[in-house]
This record gives sequence, C-alpha cells and structure tokens, in this order.
Amino acid sequence: MAFNWSTFKTRSLTALVFAAVMLTGLLWNHWSFFVLFSIIHFGCWWEYFKLTEKIHRTSFHIYTKLGMMLAGYGIMLWLSGPVYQISQYSLRDNLSMPVSAAGFILMIIGVLRGDAVNVKGYGMAGLGLLYISLSWGMMIDLAGYPHDFFYSNDFSFGSFPIVFVIVPVVLIAAIWINDTMAYIVGSLIGKTPLSPVSPKKTWEGTVGGILLATLVTGLLANRFAPVNFHAPGWVLEIPSRHWYIIAGIAAIAGTFGDLLESKLKRLAGVKDSGTLMPGHGGFMDRFDSMLLATPAVWIYVRLLMA
Repeated sequence: MAFNWSTFKTRSLTALVFAAVMLTGLLWNHWSFFVLFSIIHFGCWWEYFKLTEKIHRTSFHIYTKLGMMLAGYGIMLWLSGPVYQISQYSLRDNLSMPVSAAGFILMIIGVLRGDAVNVKGYGMAGLGLLYISLSWGMMIDLAGYPHDFFYSNDFSFGSFPIVFVIVPVVLIAAIWINDTMAYIVGSLIGKTPLSPVSPKKTWEGTVGGILLATLVTGLLANRFAPVNFHAPGWVLEIPSRHWYIIAGIAAIAGTFGDLLESKLKRLAGVKDSGTLMPGHGGFMDRFDSMLLATPAVWIYVRLLMA
C-alpha cells in the first residue's frame, strides 16, 4: 500500500491534539480529571446507542437516550470519592440520586413517546449502564486512591495532581504502551491470527504487547510513581510489584475490550464507532480498551491489593 502523506499528517495532528487534551485532563487537577471522563462518558454512550440501533435495527427516542445517559451518570457520581466536594456538598451524597432519578423519569417518558419497544435493543442499551457508566465510575473512584485513605485524617498531599491519579495514569499508560508494542511486534513477527473479529491482530503481537507493556509500565511506575505516602499517624506503602500487576491486568483486559468493541462494530456493519477524531474514529474506538481494563484494575486495587 502506497504511503499517503495527507492521511499521515491528519492522523498525526489528531493524535497530538488527543494526547494534549488527555494529559491536560489527567494531570491538571482532580476536577479536570472528572470533567474529562464525564465528557468521555456521554460520548461513549452516544456512540453505543448508534451501534445498538444498527445491530438491532431499532431507534430510541431522544428522551430515552438522554434519560439512560443521566441514569448512568448518577452511577458515576455515586462512585466519586470524598475529594469531589463543592462547599462541603459532595457529588456522591447530594447529586447522584437526584441525577439518577431524573434520568429514570426522562427514560420512561421516552419509552412512552417512542415506537414499539424492541426488547433486545433495550436489553443491550441497559447493559451500557455496566459497560460504560460503571466502568467510568470506577475510573473516577480509582482517581481517589490513595488520597481517600487519608482524607478523614485532615491530611493533604498538596497541589501535585499526579498523586490523585496515580493508578489511572499507570492503567492508561499500560494500555497505550500495549497498543504500540502489539502493533510493532505484530508487524515484525506476527503470523498467527488472534481472532476473526480483528483479522489484523496476531497472537505474537498480542503476547508481545502484553509482556512489554507490563515490563515497561512497571519500570516507569517504579521510577516515577510515589510508593510511600505519609501522614501523621498513618503510612501507606505500595510495594513495587503492584505496578507490574496493575499494568499486566490493564494490558490483558484492554485487549479483550478492544476485541469486544470490534465485535460490536462488525455486528453493526461499521468501520468506526464515530467520527470524533479524523483518522482515529470515535470515543469508543479510542477508549474501548479502558472500558474493560478499568473494572479489572478496580477489582484488584479495591478488593485484592494488600
């Protein structure tokens, strides 16, 4: 295939803008992090509805779509930690239930005003509450670790924002490195197709990407991430092995996330989930790996990590 300079420039410029927006949202402060993933939440939902409508050959009333998105956003708010407060009013305690209730009411209105209910279509749409809203809610929750460990002890880490998002940054870095390494390794030695769902992926590239992502991300995290957090009367230590485990979990689960979205697009008969970024697709094309990697990492960090 001949090299297309125009396409290359478009993809490169889009990638630079995307990276700048992501890094700003991730690292500016915890509120920029929250706003970033709120936008991603609604963007993923909008594209998920389009895929669902194509797969099940149905359509949803706009009120139904907005209502389900709001109900899902209530889940995100419910998972926001104590750091997300405005004048001592927490998003979780004061907004999650009203937003969910408003979404549920709007959704019912949409169902009543819309066409005949497609049960399978609504079932798939309902799964978006877990697939999208719960996943991004867990990402918001991970952004509170380890800050919320000290929150009740009147301890502050100061203004250095990386502390608030240490686990999400490691998770996202592992996915980005995995994607890059899998592409490189697959291009060099890949011969065995991984899945009919994604013909360009190979077992060699997948395994190589996961191993290199785990190693590189773990090394970088141990070099730059704080592993000891101190407060009066409290000490939280994060052994270095956890960064390797988190990176490995993110890379493996992220691969399944990519395959899942590829399957949805194939069922819908589309190449990309959206047109947000020229040459790169839409929200779900960019964040499909995180949608499964985030719950997997959350389970490890919140339930298994000692």
